[in-house]
Amino acid sequence: MKNFKSNKNIVYSCKYHVVWCPKYRRAVLTGDVERRLKELLNQIAEKIEVEIIELEVMPDHVHILLECDPQFGIHKVIKRFKGATSRYLRMEFPFLRSRIPTLWTNSYFVSTVGGAPLEVIKQYVANQKGV
Repeated sequence: MKNFKSNKNIVYSCKYHVVWCPKYRRAVLTGDVERRLKELLNQIAEKIEVEIIELEVMPDHVHILLECDPQFGIHKVIKRFKGATSRYLRMEFPFLRSRIPTLWTNSYFVSTVGGAPLEVIKQYVANQKGV
């Protein structure tokens, strides 16, 4: 049986794979910056009630597998992650201010994950009247 989460209004299972990059895809996410970025992402996730299932920071991009409340929304989650981490990392590591005008690009990749394959769901929906 799947593990579902709930709030006052809905029961859900919304998992996303998210990827974003530093401006100009600069390889600045290493060493202490990488360690601090992971700490910050986990702190922010706890505060906004997002579950980070898996997290990996590469020198020039971030991968996160997460679950969030669909009423809060994945865009808000990413906006919080990128906004707060940019602010704190640029304060704590001044070289990030001098090398790039902003820490993160405006764009990101997001894809839903988990659940049944698309064809199985399509067949289930198509066969509802026959049930």
